[in-house]
Amino acid sequence: MLVYLRLLKESLGFAMNALRNNKLRTLLSLLGVTIGIFSIIAVLAAVDSLDRKITKDLSSLDKNTIYLMKFSFGPSEIPQWKREQFPNVKYDEYNFMKGAMTNTDQMAYQIFTRRETIKYESKTVSDINIVPVSHEFIDIQGLEFDKGRFYNESEANSGATVIVLGNEIAKSLFEESEPIGKNVRLYGKRFTVIGVIKKEGSGLFGDSNDTSAYIPVNFVRQLYGDNNTSLTNVIIFKPEKGVDMDAYKSEISQKLRSFRGLKAGEIDNFFINVFSGFTDLIDGILGQMNVVGWIISGFSLLVGGFGIANIMFVSVKERTNLIGIQKSLGAKNRFILFQFLFEAIILSVIGGMIGLFLVWIISVILTKALDFEFVLSAGNIILGTGLAAVIGLISGILPAISASKLDPVEAIRTGM
Repeated sequence: MLVYLRLLKESLGFAMNALRNNKLRTLLSLLGVTIGIFSIIAVLAAVDSLDRKITKDLSSLDKNTIYLMKFSFGPSEIPQWKREQFPNVKYDEYNFMKGAMTNTDQMAYQIFTRRETIKYESKTVSDINIVPVSHEFIDIQGLEFDKGRFYNESEANSGATVIVLGNEIAKSLFEESEPIGKNVRLYGKRFTVIGVIKKEGSGLFGDSNDTSAYIPVNFVRQLYGDNNTSLTNVIIFKPEKGVDMDAYKSEISQKLRSFRGLKAGEIDNFFINVFSGFTDLIDGILGQMNVVGWIISGFSLLVGGFGIANIMFVSVKERTNLIGIQKSLGAKNRFILFQFLFEAIILSVIGGMIGLFLVWIISVILTKALDFEFVLSAGNIILGTGLAAVIGLISGILPAISASKLDPVEAIRTGM
C-alpha cells in the first residue's frame, strides 16, 4: 500500500512538472477536458437551478389542481380552428359546478386580463399583472402575507374595490409608509389596500406575486361583462386528497357537458388541464436539455481525451531513459503502468477542476447579476471530478501500456 501511495506522489510530481516545464503545451492539451467538464456541469447546474426554482415557485400548488378553460396546457389533437371556437367558461358555470361537484376541497374562478397601471398620489407603477379571482383562491394558491389579509366572500361577491398588492408594488408606491388602508387608483377607481403579499422573488414563468395585484373577480365582470373575448376565464378545482383523478375529471366533463347541452358524439368544447401534466411537461423539457448538453459536451470531452493521450505519449517518449533505469533497478511493469496512468488521471482532473472553477465563477456572477439563484451542487462537483478522472483513465491506458512494455536495455539506449 505504501508503495502505491509513493507512486501516486511521484505521479503527482511528474504531472506538476509537466505543467511547469511545458505550460502552453500542457494547458492546450487540458483545454478539451476543461471545456467538456465546464459544458456538462454548466448545463447540469443550470437545469438543477431551474428545477429548484420551479419546485419553489410551484410548491404552494397541489399537483392535482385542475384548470378548466378553453385552452390546453399541452399539445392537442383537436384542430386549431376548432379550438378557437371554444367558448370561455362562465361565472354561472362556476356557480353550477360549485353546487354539483363532489370530492372537491376548493373551487375558484379567475379571469386572465391585460396588464394595468396603478397610481398612488404622484407615484405610478406600470405593467402590473392584475389577477381578478374569487375569494377561494387564497386557499388554493396558499399566499403568504407580509401585512393585512385577502378579501372575504362578501367583498368578492359584491365586487368591492379592495386590492391585495405584491411586495414590490407596495414598496414602489408607499416606500416605508404603511400601505394598509391607503387608496390606490386602478381602472379609474379608488381601491383600498387590504393586504401585501410576502416577498417571493422573481417568477420563472414571468410574473411573480411580487409584481401582481389581486382584486375581486366580480369587479372585472361588472367592468367588462361576461362575454368579452379579450379575456380568458378559468375555473380552478382543488380536489380532496386521495380522490381518483380519472373519475374526478370524468365527473367535471359530465357535469359541464350536461350544463352546456352537448349531445352524445360531440367533442368537449373545453379542456381539463391537470397541473401535474404541466409539471411533467417541464420535467420532460429539462430532461431534453440535459441530453442535449451531454451530447454537445461529449465532443469536447472526446477532444480532451485525445489531448491527454497525446501529452502522455510525449511524456513516455521524453522519459524513455528514466523508464529503462527504473526497470533495470527492478521496477515491475505494473509499477510503470500505474505511474503513467495516475499521471494521466491527475492531469485530467486538473483540467476538470479548472472547468468546475469556471462554472462556480459564472454561477456567482449570474446569481448576483440576476434575481435567480444559480446553484453548483456538491453532487455536480463530484460528478465533474469523477468524469474527468474517467477521461484521464481511458486516455492514459494506451500510453501507460506502451511505457510498461518497454525493454529496459532498449529504453536506456534510446533515451541516451
